[in-house]
Amino acid sequence: MSRNTKLFLKIGGAIVFLSLVMVLILRYTTKAHSPEDTVTYRENGLKLEVFYNRPYKKEREIFGNLVPYNKVWRTGANEATTFETNKDILVDGSLLKAGKYTLWTIPMEESWKVIFNDKMYPWGINLDEEAYRDPKFDALVLERPVEETDLNLEQFTILFDDSGDFVNMVLTWDNTRISIPIKKEEALTSTSSAK
Repeated sequence: MSRNTKLFLKIGGAIVFLSLVMVLILRYTTKAHSPEDTVTYRENGLKLEVFYNRPYKKEREIFGNLVPYNKVWRTGANEATTFETNKDILVDGSLLKAGKYTLWTIPMEESWKVIFNDKMYPWGINLDEEAYRDPKFDALVLERPVEETDLNLEQFTILFDDSGDFVNMVLTWDNTRISIPIKKEEALTSTSSAK
């Protein structure tokens, strides 16, 4: 092996090593500002799980500014948010098959579009800071009204709220709240009896 080839391989190896270190540092610092969280709901064999990253408000104007209106949002920070169900369910009256989805939203002033997408993405946004979502993989799109709250929540939060026959998946940040009703009974029996 020639001297130039060895030098080239050493320089190439150093560049790859430094790039890996930079990616790890960047990942650590972004996670420090928007930590990961997993929220899970379990009842009678039904398991719902959401993995997401939780950004902070930090005195910023959130909806309409940091999170623009009428644009697809990754519903958190960093990686695309994921939603997983082990059973077929009815989400706001529409069937969503058992499986794992990425969860996207389009915030608007009066309502939000909520999108369950079949495809998994490596990150929530591309280099142009546009959402990675490919609409042709949308499994379910629905629209839910915005609820204004008196609570000014500092950190973006997703939670499950049990309310009788339904469990609501709640997305809340600042003074904005969106509730997405999920019927607890397995949807498969409802849809098959309707055929």
